[in-house]
Amino acid sequence: MKKPIIIFGGSEIARAACTYFTHDSDYEVMAFTVDRAYIKEPMMRGLPVIAFEEIEQHFAPSEVGLFVALGYQNICRTRQAKYEAAKAKGYTLVSYICSRASVFPGSTIGENSFVGEMSVLQAHACLGNNVWVWSGNLIGHDVNIGDHCFISSHVVIGGNAKVGQRCFFGMNATVRDGIVIADECVIGAQAWISKNTEASGVYAAPPTAKYHKRSDEVKI
Repeated sequence: MKKPIIIFGGSEIARAACTYFTHDSDYEVMAFTVDRAYIKEPMMRGLPVIAFEEIEQHFAPSEVGLFVALGYQNICRTRQAKYEAAKAKGYTLVSYICSRASVFPGSTIGENSFVGEMSVLQAHACLGNNVWVWSGNLIGHDVNIGDHCFISSHVVIGGNAKVGQRCFFGMNATVRDGIVIADECVIGAQAWISKNTEASGVYAAPPTAKYHKRSDEVKI
């Protein structure tokens, strides 16, 4: 018998989380919840949307788990705030690990974390609490990811690297082994990080420029 959970969130990422939990987990999604001010419709994906302010009146913390499915707004502070609010209400925060992810022995994953398909956690990698790892990422051996981080897709973090709290990684970013990523860093898409970063730093790859010739003038 599947264990009941509620999903906090009303956007695409919450709907995606619902699909993953429904088709690839031991959990059954019973409802969505958001702050009352953000309720647009009473139902989503055929499930009720309940104001978070009164969620325990409908689903007691002793009866269901909860998963906060928010993105990286405000450098992940919004997701952290709702994670902490759910814990304050007494809910157990569950995690999702895709059956098509590779999590090697000795790795650890905190609560309210998400690991998408084709992602790899090598031996002794450690994800903190409330960490989102989308699809196709490589988290190297002995890497330590702090709480409340968001890692998009096809990110590579080399072995023994350390990542602070509330960091964001854009698609195809690469972190060399042994590097320390400080708290609240934004690592842009395709960025190559070969030195330790500074707290609250933004690290972006050069943007791709439009070539001066037309496509029909270039030999491919």
